[in-house]
Amino acid sequence: MALDLSRLGGWADLPFFAEDLPGIKDRLAAETDPVFPPRERVFSALERTQPDAVRVLILGQDPYHTPGKADGLAFSIPDDFRGPLASLGNIFRELQDDLGQARDRSDLGDWADQGVLLLNTALTVPQGRAHAHKSIGWQKLVHQVLDRLDAEPRALLLWGKPAQKLGARMTNPDHLRIETAHPSPLSAYRGFFGSRPFGRVNAWLQARGERAINWANQEAP
Repeated sequence: MALDLSRLGGWADLPFFAEDLPGIKDRLAAETDPVFPPRERVFSALERTQPDAVRVLILGQDPYHTPGKADGLAFSIPDDFRGPLASLGNIFRELQDDLGQARDRSDLGDWADQGVLLLNTALTVPQGRAHAHKSIGWQKLVHQVLDRLDAEPRALLLWGKPAQKLGARMTNPDHLRIETAHPSPLSAYRGFFGSRPFGRVNAWLQARGERAINWANQEAP
């Protein structure tokens, strides 16, 4: 499975790409099931949001394992996907309750372009086998990304215990840290709903003299 590294920009010097990625490529080449997202989208989160541009971090788990659903950005789904939105639908519901803003565009690329790093903690998944690539080495990349981001204050949206465990690596006291239940239909009622993360992030950014994130629908590029 060839992976395009030409668009990594400021992330390209992370040790992972020289030291760990070759072994992951071997694992992917041996995979017998289709792997998502498409190989040209595996590093989309890093390509789309460069290190110095990151203002908000949202950690997902692994990509959607349904054909046509994963696009390389955590929680994001191509706009032409016709299946259920599940967690993303709950995120949009909370956005409506929080800021009174509607969103039905499931492609979150506009969030990424505003400095929201939408990073999954495993960057690939075989079709129909959730979490099957959880332990093939992607976590080393995630650790290195988080360590690099820890130098400057960021807003951290850590939804669910796996994200919170990883987010504990980031110890800068000036981060805004919002930890709640995951927006999954199985857990959103345990504290995600009502947490108002979008308004809290925007208030924090504006208090720092930065522009707010436009979380609502925007025109597709």
